[in-house]
Amino acid sequence: MPSSPRPLRKLGFLTIGLFDEADPRRGHESTLEIIELGERLGFDSAWLRHRHLQYGISSPVAVMAAASQRTSRIELGTAVIPLGWENPLRLAEDLATVDILSGGRINPGVSVGPPMHFDEVKGALYPDTADAEDFSYERVRRLLDFVRGKPASDFSGVQGFEVFSDRVQPHSPGLGRRLWYGGGSLSSARWAGEHGMNFLTSSVVKAEGAEGPYDFAQIQLSHIRAFRAAHPDGADARVSQGLVVIPTDSASPEQRAKYEEYAAKRTPRTTSPQGPARLMFAPDIVGTSQEIAERLHAHAAFREVDEVAFALPFTFEHEDYVQILTDMATKLGPTLGWRPGA
Repeated sequence: MPSSPRPLRKLGFLTIGLFDEADPRRGHESTLEIIELGERLGFDSAWLRHRHLQYGISSPVAVMAAASQRTSRIELGTAVIPLGWENPLRLAEDLATVDILSGGRINPGVSVGPPMHFDEVKGALYPDTADAEDFSYERVRRLLDFVRGKPASDFSGVQGFEVFSDRVQPHSPGLGRRLWYGGGSLSSARWAGEHGMNFLTSSVVKAEGAEGPYDFAQIQLSHIRAFRAAHPDGADARVSQGLVVIPTDSASPEQRAKYEEYAAKRTPRTTSPQGPARLMFAPDIVGTSQEIAERLHAHAAFREVDEVAFALPFTFEHEDYVQILTDMATKLGPTLGWRPGA
């Protein structure tokens, strides 16, 4: 097997945290148990997807706060918080608070753009300001400024018995370098690099060229290189890749059949750009750790990264996630040259 030019340094996983509407606590508890398992297995990071008005994690910052009190080492991230739903000043306060509580372990990932189904939700979300809201990169820049300690107010000092700060409190000094942008286009990659962020690239990218053929790995590779070319840290700028990877080393025959069926149903969308946004999806990778490693080493974009946050499938059971994570940490990670954290 050819070795990767960038040996795998950080191994993480991403979960959506599904729950049953009739018993939401059980689903959230399952997510916390999976994060605790990840720490015991030596994973470097656990990432939370973000879903509004669905049956997945709607408040990843709150879940990270809970997880921070049940773990001591593993980093906790979001992939990603859609800023169209957020006030950057309030979000900066929440992120800094959780970062302080966690001992400096959170990695907030964000994205911009109008909220999904905006026409249907804008009356509830922004009843008076929907037409005036700015969903551009400016929303990210505001968050960056607040997290990094730039003034949020024209006033500071003492008023009566109260003391006021002109910047977000608490201030967590290292958090500004642990902010990630989740992007699937060249413009997003460049913007994130120019603003000194880290870059999350997933199993979805935009096919922006007018003509095919389209190769997911090559498109993703172009984003990674554009990001690093624009970043002050150059080749050392942090990129994390989030493909769907399902190792089967210790899976039962029933689990293997379920995993293969899941991937097969999602394969047709990977053959050509999908929808008006021309989205390209990466195929899910199912197999033994040896088979997966061979496919990853042949993946042009994977060879450019040394951090991953492999995405767990949305609809599996808790015991499936236990098996997948255990195989990732004990079989796949070491096959890729990774060593568990202590």
